[in-house]
Amino acid sequence: MTYGDRAQPLPRRFTFAFDRRFMPFLALIGVLPQTAWVSVDAEYLTVGFGPWRLRTPRDNVVEARRTGPYRWWRVIGLRLSLVDRGISLGTSTAAGVCVRFATPVSGVIGRWAHHPALTVTVEDPDALIDALGIATPGPA
Repeated sequence: MTYGDRAQPLPRRFTFAFDRRFMPFLALIGVLPQTAWVSVDAEYLTVGFGPWRLRTPRDNVVEARRTGPYRWWRVIGLRLSLVDRGISLGTSTAAGVCVRFATPVSGVIGRWAHHPALTVTVEDPDALIDALGIATPGPA
């Protein structure tokens, strides 16, 4: 099965882009290149970020948009937005993907927290958007 313009077969696995400046801190919380990834298959979007996991059905994804650059204090590590309860899993300030959900998801920081959106700083944001098959137009 394939999706998007690049017609890459699913499942696809995406690695996080690591900024070397933040690797010592990220390692302290268990986030390493081998423990940080995003997987997209025909049924699910699954994210591993050190000891944290998030999994939701693909049909729960309603938008995927390229975002960044970011301020380091807003994205590095695991960040919870106090404004909208969105979650950021960040390893770089350069760029990422903001994924919005139809139904908020739980699982990253406990069953009680439900996140309407997720930001991940993967190495190839455009390929992740393509794999999700929810292209969101950028500014005109």
